Amino acid sequence: MTPSLGSRLKTAFLGADDGLLMRGAFFTLLAAAVAFLFVDLREMSLARAALPGHDPMTTGAPVLPPALTDGVPHAPPVEPASSTEVLRQPMRFELLPGGQLRAEGSIDIGAAGRFAEEIAARGEYVQAVVLNSPGGSVEDALAMSTLIREKGLNTRVATKALCASSCPLVFAGGVAREAEADAILGVHQVFNAGQEKPSPEQAMSGAQSMTARIARHLDEMGIGSGLWIHALETPPDRLYYLTPQEMVEFKLTNAPVATAQQAD
Repeated sequence: MTPSLGSRLKTAFLGADDGLLMRGAFFTLLAAAVAFLFVDLREMSLARAALPGHDPMTTGAPVLPPALTDGVPHAPPVEPASSTEVLRQPMRFELLPGGQLRAEGSIDIGAAGRFAEEIAARGEYVQAVVLNSPGGSVEDALAMSTLIREKGLNTRVATKALCASSCPLVFAGGVAREAEADAILGVHQVFNAGQEKPSPEQAMSGAQSMTARIARHLDEMGIGSGLWIHALETPPDRLYYLTPQEMVEFKLTNAPVATAQQAD
């Protein structure tokens, strides 16, 4: 008797390689997340006047949206040490002792170009990039992250410093990545805040393209897929705040975490 289709599928499933199954499950989740992101973007485009978005460069947009996860306080784990005014300013760079370059403020369009100029001007002196940013331009964040990895630099988020939205993409570029005690790292969906009322087709195309680029970049940087899944599940007017354990689990951090006393 010829086996039924169901029997053949069951046999194929049970005989499949575990790695293949894991990859299949991940891409299934990724496809579902993109579909939900498309719905979110379409709703945002229809209600743009009521929901201005959370571009940190936009006056009135909160630097730190509330948390999404149930059971987690609807606030960041600690208050950032920097003021809202400081974080909203276009990203600026300051050379610190010990070969550290501080990158502070919103990742405005053009930040990656200024960052590249700083790295070129400082030569071999810069060893690590210290981040304090609410995010901003995804294109610039990806370019900064790529340059950091090409130059073999480390990245760090200090105690009570902020690295949210697209900033963790920059952080992921570090060869050694350290988040000190009480550092605030958060992720959410990315979207083109500068595009006025995108059509559903434009929103879907843009979401798919950006999702693929970020997923590929994080994979190349050695970051676990769980980080991007949490980002895709979190609307852009919320943040998913990462715990120190999750940072290690997702391989976002790979350097010893300093205690609050050591950070002082």
